Amino acid sequence: MRRIKTPIWLVIAALLVTIGCKGKRDDPILRLSAAEALEMGKQFLTDEKYYKARQHLTHAFEVEPNSRSGREALLLAADAFYLHGGSDNYIKCEAKYRDFLNRFPTSDKADYAQFRVASCLAKRVEKPDRDQKVTREAVRAFEELMRLYPTSPYVAEARQEIAVITDRLAAHELIIGTFYTNYYGQGICQATIQRLENLAEDYPSFPRMDEVHYHLVVAFRRCRRPDDAAREGEALRRDYPDSPYIAKVEKFERKFAKQLKKILRKGG
Repeated sequence: MRRIKTPIWLVIAALLVTIGCKGKRDDPILRLSAAEALEMGKQFLTDEKYYKARQHLTHAFEVEPNSRSGREALLLAADAFYLHGGSDNYIKCEAKYRDFLNRFPTSDKADYAQFRVASCLAKRVEKPDRDQKVTREAVRAFEELMRLYPTSPYVAEARQEIAVITDRLAAHELIIGTFYTNYYGQGICQATIQRLENLAEDYPSFPRMDEVHYHLVVAFRRCRRPDDAAREGEALRRDYPDSPYIAKVEKFERKFAKQLKKILRKGG
């Protein structure tokens, strides 16, 4: 009788599956109870061995997802991602904290989980010259904490984080608003004015407001609105007497006056 030969790739595949299954069964973590895995995960977390901590804490949660140990393990697994750091880990920790909130919305740790959701987002904010989608999400998440848990001990820190983040948003608006300040044209300077006035209204505590006044002076001059330019220049001198932008305004005014005289001469 003719013997049928089994293709070698099938033999290798079967061997790998067997080894994989055996390795999975021999994983010592799988032999641990939820309580044992939780305690070991906590120790790894203390020792800053975040990968091992996540392994044990995830196992503890999966064994008893609805128990006290399971709830604690899920939250600590999220902490392990957060403390490990890095963009990918901040995305993963946000998902873990949100999972905790979805599963246990009435937990006494819900305010902490919400604070950490916002913190994970805050760790991922871009520089002011980049897209600020995540920055706005972080602000909303901190505001959600303050709305849902007004007596939480994390509210004070959330306010501080919002102040830092909104300064970044204001800086982003300043970059956009002043991008075309070196270009002439009624439409361009009007767009700049609108953007900068909105910035001043939306972010009154922005620490670079003297720079905003300076760029408004420039934009108003180029839009042929001298009274408004004078008003912004006066506000700059009054509110920021030590600002280096006062000298910049004076230099711009002299240069602009010369340019205007040339234009008038040609027109005449």
